[in-house]
Amino acid sequence: MNNTADKKSERILNRDLLLPYGIPYFVYVGIASLSQGRIPVEIAYAMKIIIVPMLLYWAWKWYVPITGPKKPLGSILYGIVFGLAGLVIWCVLLAPFIDIKGEAWADFDFFLRAFSAVLIVPLFEEIFIRGYILRTALQWDINRQTMDKIPAFNETLDNNSINDVKPGAWSVMAIAISSIAFAAGHMPVEWLAAMAYSILISVLWIIRKDLLSCIIAHAVTNLTLAIYVYYSGNWGFW
Repeated sequence: MNNTADKKSERILNRDLLLPYGIPYFVYVGIASLSQGRIPVEIAYAMKIIIVPMLLYWAWKWYVPITGPKKPLGSILYGIVFGLAGLVIWCVLLAPFIDIKGEAWADFDFFLRAFSAVLIVPLFEEIFIRGYILRTALQWDINRQTMDKIPAFNETLDNNSINDVKPGAWSVMAIAISSIAFAAGHMPVEWLAAMAYSILISVLWIIRKDLLSCIIAHAVTNLTLAIYVYYSGNWGFW
């Protein structure tokens, strides 16, 4: 779906964009929290697989374009390479904090989680983290250099639009804030690995100037991680 024309004809401010960008993410996290002993894992993942794509479909018209100024094939290839690098970074940085062998998942539960992790999670997380949070943080970082923090925050939400941010634009502060937000969606033992992984994907955003490469990389990492833990028996990474 190409929504570039809509973005040119209508300038929607960041405060109004927060709901469509954030709701798939927070609904997914909310369902995950319910599954902690409250509802069966199978039901929780079935809910995620059904509800979150419906929310993405509803919100898609508000999203920035997934592709950028460079050729999509190049972004796909870069995404594959960065995704494999991300797998190594994730496992190396997570290993010291976990029981690597962990507890095995039942095949059906594993399939549901892998399906969600490969086809759904990369889409809504990258749209929210690098599509919304990184760009909003960049605009706030620019605003705070000319005004106090609170007015800069209000200016960013009420008078700025992430649709004005050029593909690939970044600042150290924007990468730091978006990476902290990405890590916050993970368990504490995963925070170091999640921070490093988010920085890696932010570098990919800078290089390729699109969300497509970031989504592909995220999906490749999750797919290869699923294959690795299933055949190695190192379930602690899962």
